[in-house]
Amino acid sequence: MEKNFFGAIATLVGTTIGAGVLGIPFVVAQAGSFIGVGHIIIIGVAIILLNLYLGEVVLRTKDKHQLTGYAERYLGNNGKRVMAFSMVLLNYGALTAYIIGVGIALSSITALSTFTSSILFFIIAAAIVYFGLKAVEESEMVLTFFVIAIVAVITFIAFFSGSFEPVNLSSFDLSKIAIPYGVVLFAFAGALAIPEMSQELGKNKKLLKKAIIIGGIIPLTIYALFALAVVGITGADTSQVATIKLGEVLGPQVLLAANLFAIFAMATSFLAIGLALKQMYNFDYNINKNISWGLAVIIPIAAFLIGIKEFIPVLAIAGGVAGGLQGIMIVLMHHNAKKLGQRKPEFSIGDNKIISILLVLMFVAGMAYEIIL
Repeated sequence: MEKNFFGAIATLVGTTIGAGVLGIPFVVAQAGSFIGVGHIIIIGVAIILLNLYLGEVVLRTKDKHQLTGYAERYLGNNGKRVMAFSMVLLNYGALTAYIIGVGIALSSITALSTFTSSILFFIIAAAIVYFGLKAVEESEMVLTFFVIAIVAVITFIAFFSGSFEPVNLSSFDLSKIAIPYGVVLFAFAGALAIPEMSQELGKNKKLLKKAIIIGGIIPLTIYALFALAVVGITGADTSQVATIKLGEVLGPQVLLAANLFAIFAMATSFLAIGLALKQMYNFDYNINKNISWGLAVIIPIAAFLIGIKEFIPVLAIAGGVAGGLQGIMIVLMHHNAKKLGQRKPEFSIGDNKIISILLVLMFVAGMAYEIIL
């Protein structure tokens, strides 16, 4: 039971912590620490609640689905189409970002080119996704441990190094108050992991609520500490991929550790999201497993090969637009599942209309900002 419980937490943490964490320090440095950390806390709490909503939806449903399947059941065919669009935009954008990001990080600590590093990573990760849940679960347990351990070491070194300047954290620019939103929301996107967590827990589904809360608090804490540590060192010079500039300032040992963190963080997310997309095509569209795997992994590598290279703008648009759209759909699914569910769930979250409206308004405002500006 304990192994399954910690495995479920690792799945959520591994799915959540990916390329987004590497972009957070950049947008925090732009807007200022107070505004940036405020985004991390508010959005982090909102996503924990959203994941609890989705957890209840999963537990009220007898059949196995991914997000599109739950949307179809509780919101109809149009709901399924909208959810599928949000998943395609968010998750293919994420997988492409991971391929790019791992290539940059791996090439910075090896003699390999960024292109070769990205292709090597893709081959290994795609192979793991092909072999399914057990292989991904076992990989995530190890990789997630390394992610947490490395970020703890980097944060400790940064805070107590001679290069840390508290004055770098004092900047405040109200005109840039919305800049962190899309990247931070992208960094917290882990809803795809919730159905997987339910499967991993087996008969112990009563532990899903606790696993979701713990699995949400861990990324929130990591993001806040990592952002403060990096911005405290690099200030206005913070790079879009945070570990690059941080490593340059703190020396070769930290360069190695920081970019290993980047690689492990993005690898865990690639595995979990790749599996979830494969399951979506297999479970919700009844497509052959091999073809489902191909659809999940070929599109992001194709996007990489045709030259998509922007990092922060891709994260912001994918997070703000697709993440916001997905959030709205989950709120609506939760509301309808209260009436249309097939079984009594192991836990239930109150359907508070004021909270639901506030969540929807936040997502709509964020979508409008990223599209218009």
